[in-house]
Amino acid sequence: MDFNFPLILVIAVFASGLIGLVDILVLAPRRRAAVASYREQVEEADEETLGRLSREPGMVETAKSVFPVLFIVLVLRSFLYEPFQIPSGSMIPTLQVGDFILVNKYTYGLRLPVVGTKVVAVNEPQRGDVMVFKEPMNPNINFIKRVIGAPGDKIAYRNKALFVNGERVPETFVAELRDEFEPRLGRNLVYRIYEETIGGVTHQIRKDMDIENRLPQTEWTVPEGQYFVMGDNRDRSNDSRYWGFVPEANIVGKAVYIWMHWPSWFDLPNLKNNGSII
Repeated sequence: MDFNFPLILVIAVFASGLIGLVDILVLAPRRRAAVASYREQVEEADEETLGRLSREPGMVETAKSVFPVLFIVLVLRSFLYEPFQIPSGSMIPTLQVGDFILVNKYTYGLRLPVVGTKVVAVNEPQRGDVMVFKEPMNPNINFIKRVIGAPGDKIAYRNKALFVNGERVPETFVAELRDEFEPRLGRNLVYRIYEETIGGVTHQIRKDMDIENRLPQTEWTVPEGQYFVMGDNRDRSNDSRYWGFVPEANIVGKAVYIWMHWPSWFDLPNLKNNGSII
């Protein structure tokens, strides 16, 4: 079962705030009235009795304590920045498995938590941006890919070469390296690192020379209000080439910074990958 943390957070803020409001409007006046009635009935009030009559119920005390914290967290992660962990290698070499990143939530406009409705328009995603979005087939899962095509763009991907609006996206060879051993081939797999420039952004991509691209199609026209995205690990990424476009309503934000790397529970967190995301 998918864990919808934003929904749980909104419910927690609403519930704790409602309990606090009920206490202010109903329960607290009753406690004050009980204290006043007790004082009228006795000549000398007992401090222990006064404390018992004026004491907040445990649920109310807890709700009033956690509400400010939950509210601040909700505002920060809904409208400013939200942390994410990279679970897969689809964005290698830009992002590694175990990287913890910050996602700017206001770059592409302010959206209501849970429902994602845009309430304030700011900027639109640009080619080259690293974008977090809700998977179109399952909105409870967040994906992270690079924006390749904006509305109206014509995208083609043939023989591991990328074309946008009829022009090949420029790339420069960086290195050829060896990966894990493949028994079927009797040797290590070969992959290459290239520097690619798209939308004025220069970044590295990976191409596995021993993996053939078996795409359902090789050309796409991006519809209005949608985006075409790809992983930087071009031959090991589940992206728009296989399932289509990202609707504008599914956008979460722009990935901007790596703040920690923690690949597994058996490793210590480190800062080796810290820096801005290009």
